Order: sequence, then structure tokens, then C-alpha cells
Amino acid sequence: MNRLLPRLLMTPAVVSLFLWMIVPLVMTLYFSLIRYNLLQPDQSGFVGLDNFEYFITDASFAAAVLNTLLLLGSVIAITVLLGLVLALLINEPLAGRGLVRLLLISPFFVMPTVNALLWKNMMMNPIYGVLAQVWLFFGLTPLDWLADWPLLSVIIMVSWQWLPFATLIFMTSLQSMDREQLEASRMDGAHYGQQLRYLYLPHLGRSVAVVVMIELIFLLSVFAEIYTTTAGGPGDASTNVAFLIFKQALLNFDAGVASAGALFAVLLANVAAVFMIRLVGNNLDR
Repeated sequence: MNRLLPRLLMTPAVVSLFLWMIVPLVMTLYFSLIRYNLLQPDQSGFVGLDNFEYFITDASFAAAVLNTLLLLGSVIAITVLLGLVLALLINEPLAGRGLVRLLLISPFFVMPTVNALLWKNMMMNPIYGVLAQVWLFFGLTPLDWLADWPLLSVIIMVSWQWLPFATLIFMTSLQSMDREQLEASRMDGAHYGQQLRYLYLPHLGRSVAVVVMIELIFLLSVFAEIYTTTAGGPGDASTNVAFLIFKQALLNFDAGVASAGALFAVLLANVAAVFMIRLVGNNLDR
């Protein structure tokens, strides 16, 4: 009874959580195997893997996958590198360090849509944006970021929002470092570069792995920034897998193909998650 009672009490929560996860997945799998267009509800039936074939052979599919990988790799690289630099800088004593930390963390709490609108209208507007004024100050022609560099613009927006998260994790990790070990290294004549290589970076290894894993999972579903600013264009220049699924679901009204795309995204996310879990596990074992 001592073992049975806790399990019985946990059963409703476990069953509810299981149904919460499994029912949408089963419905998505079901719709991915049938023909179901919202504009032609009478034309339905089992089509097998045709929806998957249609999604993969879509003219935008290759560009969407490539853009997704570029977005993931670029944002993770930018946030990890700059996050490490910022965390190391604000870890040192300086006047107003508390205010600096607050300002660095605040962008993470901005909603993605608001973040996109801020960059679109205040920073990257080719006429009155801040970046345009900087270009004019130096006698240069302002860039139309969203038209000429759409994917880079999205990368900058997303990196700006996720940089505080990486900085916060690294900053918290640095607070747990052994100060006596650092002091001993200074007494032994180690300069900052040696401390960075042999003490700081090894200590931050686990934090880097955790940040990469979390960002990788969440960045696969980047949508608001693209929808608000570039709408996946020009052409497919900034279309990622999430936006391609949106186009199939709401623009083409094809629930079957959109469900097949959603399952492809789930597969991609699980492959990435397994890879990152192994990476995190290796770091935790060290």
C-alpha cells in the first residue's frame, strides 16, 4: 500500500498529461494520411504518404530547411559567443553593475511580435530607422534591411531577444566558480588569458551545452518575427519550416499537407534534441 497509494494519486495527472500530448499528435498523424483541404471538404479520403511527398517536393521546401539551419546556427553562435563575453564583463566589479545586468536581461521579456515591430519600424526602416540615420551620418546610402537582407534581419532580431537568456545562464554559472581557485591561480602568476582558457571556459562548458540545447528546441519554431516583418520573402529568402507549414495550413487551406509538415518538424526537433541531449550528457559526465 505504501507504494500503491502514491501511484494511484499520481495517476490522474499522468493520464491527463499523456492525453494532452498524445491526442494532438494522433490527430496530426491522422490528418497527414488523408486528403483534407478546407476549401474542398467533400473531397477527402486516405492518400497514404502523398501529403509527405507533396510537402517535401514543394518548391519552397529546400530553401525553408536551409534557412532554418542557417537561422539556428547563426543565432546560437551569436548568443553563445556574445553571451560569454557579456557575462565575463559584468562578472567583474563595476559601478552600476546591478543596473547593467537588468538592462541586459530585459530584452528577453519582450514578446516576439513586439520585438519584430521594434526592429522593423525603429531600427531597420530605410527612411527614419536608427540604422538608416547612422548610415546617413557617415555619408552612406541606408540599407533596406528587410528587402535586401531578410534572413540576416531575422537573425539579428532573434539573436537580440535570446542574447539575454544566454547571458543570464552564463552569469549565474560564473557566480558558482571557486574563488579560492581563481585566487590561487593569480598567486601562481596566471594571467587572465590563462584563467579564461583553463578555468572559466571549462567551468562554463555545461552552461553552454544547456543554452545550445534549449535554444535549438525553441528556435525551430521561430514564426512571429518572420510573419511580422518579411512574410517569408522576398520569395523564399526568409521562409523557414515553421512558416512553410503556416503557408500550407492557412494560405493554401491544406490541412493534410500542413499536418505532414508538422510531423516533419517534430521529427527534425527530436533528431536535434537527441543530439543535444547526448552533448549535454557528455558535458555533465566531465
